[in-house]
Amino acid sequence: MSEIVEEEEEEEDNSSQLYLNDAFTMATISEENEVEDTFYVAVGKSKSSFQALSWTLNNLVITPSSTLLYLIHVFPQINHIPNPLGVGMVPKDQVSDDQVESYVAQERGKRRELLHNFIQSCSASKVQVDTILIESDFIAKAIIDLIPILQIQNLVIGANNSQLRKIRSRKGNGIADQVLQNAPEICKVRIICDGKEVNEQIARCIANTNANANDTSKSKKKDQKNEVSSLSCVCFNF
Repeated sequence: MSEIVEEEEEEEDNSSQLYLNDAFTMATISEENEVEDTFYVAVGKSKSSFQALSWTLNNLVITPSSTLLYLIHVFPQINHIPNPLGVGMVPKDQVSDDQVESYVAQERGKRRELLHNFIQSCSASKVQVDTILIESDFIAKAIIDLIPILQIQNLVIGANNSQLRKIRSRKGNGIADQVLQNAPEICKVRIICDGKEVNEQIARCIANTNANANDTSKSKKKDQKNEVSSLSCVCFNF
């Protein structure tokens, strides 16, 4: 197995760090297979992430040997670590470097275990897979910013039923909603809920909401016009 080198790119405002071909990636891309289709799936701890990956493997992957799938995982920046005394969290600059490194190693191990489950699913489907890790406290923004950098054209994100209801009512502010609304036009964003693509449902609900809003606005304007006409009649009725 060839060695995977970790590359790090830091944004100008130092708000996030991007890791491509992370050192603990547990699958490599075969140089012998020519890639024809590339898909990106945002993954995390939620059940909807596994559903999004499963849907991608079952519905988008046509030829596994020529498909490359990237797993995008955003994890929070470490500014605090557990208090060595066992109570709460403390700023990392208040503890020793060894304690910070130990905690960072523990978190890295948790990410390794989490991503291992996703990578196993890809390997079982004989799909080439790699990981993209982003250290940021703003998950949606990190994903949106990544799209033009890597020229992402196909992105899949999972959402649960609660998040879907908020998206359809235009009251959502979740990760899937933010990415769907703000992704560049070059990227096709697919939202998966309960193992199904729900983009058409979202589009219909948004269209109905906008239509109802327009009807309400027109009705209010008509009522205001009638009120003005009525007042005019009263004013000039001597």
